Amino acid sequence: MPILTPDQLTGRVSTHVLEVPQLSCRLHADAATAFLALARQAAHDGIDLAAASSFRPFARQLAIWNAKFHGHQALLDRFGEPLDVGRLDEEQIVRAILLWSALPGASRHHWGTEIDVYDRAALAPPARPRLIPAEYAGDGAFAPLSAWLARHCAHYDFFRPYDSDRGGVQPEPWHLSFAPVAGAALPALTLQVLADALRAGELAGESLSGAATVQRLLPEIHERYVRRVAAHA
Repeated sequence: MPILTPDQLTGRVSTHVLEVPQLSCRLHADAATAFLALARQAAHDGIDLAAASSFRPFARQLAIWNAKFHGHQALLDRFGEPLDVGRLDEEQIVRAILLWSALPGASRHHWGTEIDVYDRAALAPPARPRLIPAEYAGDGAFAPLSAWLARHCAHYDFFRPYDSDRGGVQPEPWHLSFAPVAGAALPALTLQVLADALRAGELAGESLSGAATVQRLLPEIHERYVRRVAAHA
């Protein structure tokens, strides 16, 4: 039996997550315990580890998707440069969104195991992290954090699923995944489970922009943008 139910896997419910007030985020209980321990180690080493994003329900992922589809939120190419939605056809828009944002129902953030992290101490208020690769490399504000995570996150059962370009989601050095739960969640999120979640959204009146194109591409989306991730230790 999978650790998470189909509705939990696809963000249709939030019964598997809890509030972590110390870090202002929502996570699966096991991931929360591990993340608090990781944050304590980071604080000991002079890093103020913060969560820019954690659990995200289906409805929130849908809002992000639709905003990007219609150009109300930045749509980026694989190099992080803005795209003009008006110059793209529907399939090009869908493929561009998938480089940086998951299809509703397919986001690992639905599981409560994923955290987008940054070092609050490296920013001068009121600045907020942009969550772009340049911030985590070279002389970027969070390059020291990225190096620290490479040394420490595995000790707390976290790994970075998008550590390199595998032809799907672009590298996200800020994205941590809690392996003990995520490792079981990934094979449980089958193509059928994803298709059922999208159908449930339709029945609930949750309109997905580009739905016809998504349905046509769904097997490829599942293989490239769900399955192609780093193996955890």
